[in-house]
Formats: sequence, C-alpha cells, structure tokens
Amino acid sequence: MITLAWPWVLLALPLPVLTRWLPPARDEDGAALRFPIHVGLGTEAVGRRLRPSGWRRRRLLIGLLAWGLLVLAAARPQWIGEPIPLPLAGRDLMLAIDVSGSMEQEDYELDGRAVSRLAVVRTVASAFVERRAGDRLGLILFGTRAYLQTPLTFDGATVAAMLRDSVVGLAGRETAIGDAIGLAVKRLREQPEGQRVLILLTDGDNTAGALDPLEAAELAAQAGVRIYTIGIGGGELGVRSLFGMRLLRQASDFDPATLERIAEITGGRYFAAGSRQELEAVYAELDRLEPSEREQRTYRPQRALFVWPAALALILSILLIVLDTGILERLPGRSSADRTP
Repeated sequence: MITLAWPWVLLALPLPVLTRWLPPARDEDGAALRFPIHVGLGTEAVGRRLRPSGWRRRRLLIGLLAWGLLVLAAARPQWIGEPIPLPLAGRDLMLAIDVSGSMEQEDYELDGRAVSRLAVVRTVASAFVERRAGDRLGLILFGTRAYLQTPLTFDGATVAAMLRDSVVGLAGRETAIGDAIGLAVKRLREQPEGQRVLILLTDGDNTAGALDPLEAAELAAQAGVRIYTIGIGGGELGVRSLFGMRLLRQASDFDPATLERIAEITGGRYFAAGSRQELEAVYAELDRLEPSEREQRTYRPQRALFVWPAALALILSILLIVLDTGILERLPGRSSADRTP
C-alpha cells in the first residue's frame, strides 16, 4: 500500500490561498521593492502581462497543482510491501545425539513395528527441531568421538535433515559423553550470552573420550550452558525368531546416575524414555521448559515515491515559464493570428 511518512506536511496545502488575505506592502513601511514593469521591457512584455482572465485562471490552476505536488512530495509518499517475518534470536540450542553401536538395538516400536533406538530418536527429535522457530540450532553426533554435524543456525529444516540422515557407527561404536559436552560448550560459549541450552541423548555410560562427563558438566556450568539429559534403552530387547518377535529383558550399561548429576550441575533436568511415547513426552516437556520466542517481528520493504510528484511539479513549473515568457509564440511558423493577444 501507499502511505505518507510525514502526513502533517499536507497542512501547508492552503498556504497559497492564505497569502491572498495578507495585507499589501505600503510605501511608508519602506519594505517594498517596486519595479516599473513598463520601463525597458517593450510592448511585447506588456502584452503578455495583459493576458485575458481565462489565461490567468489556467495559469493559477497550473500553479496550484504544481504547489500541491510539491507539498505531496515533501510529505514523503512511499510504497510499503507485504510483511516479511524476521528470525528472532531465541535460544542457542545444541542437540548431542548418541550414534554409538548400542543405538542400533531394536527395542523400540514405531508404527507397529520394532525399530532401532536411533530410528525413533531421528523421528521424534526431528519433529522437535522443526518446532523450534526463532532458536539457533546445532547438531553434534557422538560415538567414540564427537563431531559437529551442523553449527548453530536458524535453518531448522537443515538440522532436521542432517539428523534424519545420521546412522549408527558414524562416529565410532563407543560412547564419549564427556567429549560431546565439551564440544557443545565450545560452540555455545562463542555465542552472545543468553539462553544457551544443550540437550544430550544417550543410551549408555561414558566409555571413550578424553574428558570426564562430570568435569565437562562443570565447564558447562561455568560457561552458562544448561544441559538436559535424556536416557533411553535399558528396557526390553526385541529379538526375531521363528516364532515372531520376542521381547527379552536385556542387560545394560546405562548410567542414569551420571546423567542426573550432569543435569543437576548445570541447572537442567534428567529424563528417562523407555518408549517412543515417553520420548515424545520428554521433548514436549522440553518445549515447555525452554519455550521458543513466539513474538513475531516483521519487516516491510519500503520504496520512496516522492520523485514522481516532484518531477510532475517541475514539469508544470517549466510549462508555466514557457507560457509566461512567450517562447512558443516566437517559434518559427507560428502566425500572428495564432498568438494570444
């Protein structure tokens, strides 16, 4: 739509009309400078000065139109486009996902069939990422080593796609929880201070890496990083046999005590998820605990339009000068009968 940046300038529109009621300059005031129009200008100038009343009316209308266009240009007309949403810096949220060998165990159910732990995590965590509008998101995959898969970005769709493409054993078969926390802290503390959050998901205890998980948690607390830990696995293992799927109670190296302590040190919380439904409930609770910024800010592109009324006013002013000076009347080929008396 078209709007005026300074609409109050339109109050100047009646100024030419108000000048007609101003008192004329008097000789005794000594402030007026009078010039005898008939001296040295010749009869042609006098003839132009004595235009008929119809010409004077047209000249007045053109002048008023030019004045109106100038005032309109001074009011700064502008075209404003449709609102464009802007990304808001909410939380700097990093996901650390365990892709060690144990994540390939098929002890979870998805759409009525047994699937691996990582398959359920990919599905549930990807939906969580796509809901986090306004946050900067990053992804760390860890096994024997921890790797930054996606740096912090507002592009949640890319983070979700990289998460869906993750595979078991990509970073090794063991579990380096401490290194994953250390890498997340390194990336998060480079960002401006604010809501720095790490969500760490694993199904085992720390079996690899150079950094102890609790020492890494202390570093995270010093850097202002809050860690939410999610423990999965440790439940029943689905085993295919000639008689179909059998669920067996499995031994597990799952270490919930360490995960609880990590969350406690950093001011976060520990969650356990033994099924897909519980994992979905955990991520829903994380949405509640760390809500995204919902206040929507928009940008509306603007384009200045003052040049158009200003250009039209200039053209009308030039037209007045041409008609007033009689330039058209002196052009070759115009007969005296065509000239305005």
